[in-house]
Amino acid sequence: MSRIGRVSMDGSGLPKYGELPKAGATDVRHAWDVFGPGDDLGTLNLLTDARVAAAAAEIRTGTRIGLQLPAELPDPPFYGREALQHKQFQTGRNGWDDRLDAFHPQGSTQWDGFRHVRFREFGFYGGQTADPPELGERLGIQHWAKAGIVGRGVLLDVRRWLEHQGSPPSAFTGRSVSAEELRRVADWQDVAVRPGDVLCVRTGWIGEYRALDRKAREEVAAGGRPSATGLAAGEEMAEQLWDWHVAAVACDNPAVEVAPGDPSVGSLHRRALAALGIPLGELFDFDALADACAEDGRWSFFFLSVPLSISGAAGSPAAPVAVR
Repeated sequence: MSRIGRVSMDGSGLPKYGELPKAGATDVRHAWDVFGPGDDLGTLNLLTDARVAAAAAEIRTGTRIGLQLPAELPDPPFYGREALQHKQFQTGRNGWDDRLDAFHPQGSTQWDGFRHVRFREFGFYGGQTADPPELGERLGIQHWAKAGIVGRGVLLDVRRWLEHQGSPPSAFTGRSVSAEELRRVADWQDVAVRPGDVLCVRTGWIGEYRALDRKAREEVAAGGRPSATGLAAGEEMAEQLWDWHVAAVACDNPAVEVAPGDPSVGSLHRRALAALGIPLGELFDFDALADACAEDGRWSFFFLSVPLSISGAAGSPAAPVAVR
């Protein structure tokens, strides 16, 4: 059961983005006091029992679609991570076990937790300024694992919408997707984003990456930080995500936000994770789900993901599933 204090089922108890306080002299608004002192869930608080029960109505055919990449992808890894090593060993005459070496919980399809990014001197979510090893149990991913990330999911297929407009640029060009464009995609698909939804955004990046040969994948990983179409990082996007009152945001690219970013605009990670408490999911595979949604024109579904319960972790594999 979520601990949400004064927040109502329809989200009307939440302040609008423009009503939130700013962090110091910056333009970044924060929601550190919205869900009460000591909060570790952020907008996951919006996944109330009532909302999850209502989301079960999204299951009509029982079709399940996995949304995760193979654990060894991307390969080579990004951001200086080591490649996953999977080894099997015999435990007896007829028994076998597995061992994972160089396992990075945020190396493939994953959730960024609240210890992942700090907003400069203002701290992590909730204004926590200590380094993660000094935070004790605060803001660890284990708090998300207790009930999972379960509810109504909505897919905004930006890639398909761009294709409808004409010839879209490669998802590796680093195109910024604006808040206005997200609204236009939702209108085009005739789907509403509701309070407590898990907002899923398809840019087409995973599909293009999957089609690359080994040499091309090495070139993508060579700089450590791959270019990718993604959400705009500025205040307008933060305002849209907050005023939609989404529970979480997941994308099919390496960073959710556009990469490379513009330092003059700032970071969506800081605005979403550290300031607003909105979980971010990266490298989700939405291609099969997008095809299924396009076939019957139904862009909402039952969403399920349970992070690993690693005390104090900054992130976790997502293991997400859409049920239609």
